[in-house]
Amino acid sequence: MSDKQRINRVVTRTGDSGETGLADGSRLAKDAPVIEAMGDVDELNAVLGVLRHKLGDSYESLLESVQQALFEIGAELAIPGSVRLDEEQVLHLEHAIAEFNAALPPLKEFVLPGGTDAASWCHFCRTVARRAERRLVTVMPSRPLNPQSLRYLNRLSDALFVFARHLNSTAGRGEPQWRPQR
Repeated sequence: MSDKQRINRVVTRTGDSGETGLADGSRLAKDAPVIEAMGDVDELNAVLGVLRHKLGDSYESLLESVQQALFEIGAELAIPGSVRLDEEQVLHLEHAIAEFNAALPPLKEFVLPGGTDAASWCHFCRTVARRAERRLVTVMPSRPLNPQSLRYLNRLSDALFVFARHLNSTAGRGEPQWRPQR
């Protein structure tokens, strides 16, 4: 079977024994740290797809660029030693953070996840981004990773937090805040 035929097949049966293949042809257990990291990046991409749907066309360009970058991170994980993401994508996120944050009031208390439907989804995406970032840290001792990918996930979780605040502010909705008991 050619590579093209294998790519077009959804059911390959090659993972039935608890292993999966990387793009370089190597096989790993489905619970190997790098496979877990790939799964978390994939899950993050999926929940961002839900957020894109919730927002419609308003932030389409920004969110699509994030999803494209996440596929690049996934490709880096699937092809050991590859580098696909660069500092420009990290700087793009930093610019978006600064832009959205400029119009927001300073934080005085911790913000509870919530607010509008879209802001709540941002917070959910943020937590998945943090998990994906932790998974990359888990992989780092066992194989070289692009440091820009880790930076990107770190900035992405920050961006999603600021974006949630922006969406609540734009909707005229106050932010739910933590009120310490003591």
